[in-house]
Amino acid sequence: MAVTTLPTFDAHQGVGTMSDDAHAEAPIDLADLTPALAAGTSLLVGQYLVDLPTGRWWWSDEIYVMHGRRPGEIDPSVELMRSRKHPDDRGRLTRTASAALRAGRSFACSHRIVDKQGRARTVVVTGHGRRGPDGRVSQVAGYVMDVSPVLREALDREASSAVARAFVTEAAVEQAKGVIMAVRGVDDVNAQHVLAEAASAVGVPAHVAGAQVMKHLAKHGTGAASAAALDAALAAVHPVDRPRGHEAQLARRRSH
Repeated sequence: MAVTTLPTFDAHQGVGTMSDDAHAEAPIDLADLTPALAAGTSLLVGQYLVDLPTGRWWWSDEIYVMHGRRPGEIDPSVELMRSRKHPDDRGRLTRTASAALRAGRSFACSHRIVDKQGRARTVVVTGHGRRGPDGRVSQVAGYVMDVSPVLREALDREASSAVARAFVTEAAVEQAKGVIMAVRGVDDVNAQHVLAEAASAVGVPAHVAGAQVMKHLAKHGTGAASAAALDAALAAVHPVDRPRGHEAQLARRRSH
């Protein structure tokens, strides 16, 4: 099997040319390749290089932007990187990178940084060591990717989902309470008490009981709910079957 040599980048010239071993069996049109590689959220990605013997750093413009700086505004250094890390994440990247580099492997991990304006960003850092003529690692090079937009999108989706679930839950309770108030002529508090009693009798949440009551009335009623129909619906509230996996977890807990 042929081994493909990945391209490397020079600190001042960007990505280098591919080796002669890197080839494609057929030409690829850029218009076809772009949707495959660039689908999803656009992220800010920068490159860095550290020369260990001299202690010199090089950042691409994107990493300056991640730190809330203009390109070239500050000189990258170990001290600067440490100072901009989120206090809770300091030391984690160092341990990961050191262990990988000592073993001659690439590394990748995530941590948070705090930019000049005090905004926290979550970044993914990758890197690998380049060995010098003596066989020892003399340079570390890699990429920094700002994944904050992806995390924000995930949080927004979860928040929207939570709000939707809350509306559904509240709607089931309010609908059932409305029927109880109308049929029995009680107020909101007493209607809540009636629904809560039906729910607690079989060990289900009030919104589950409310949904079951409304489902029963819709299935067996033909018009406005009567006292008998409501009594039957409340009596029909039943436990919800737990998933089999949940039962297995309970069994394991009991065995311990």
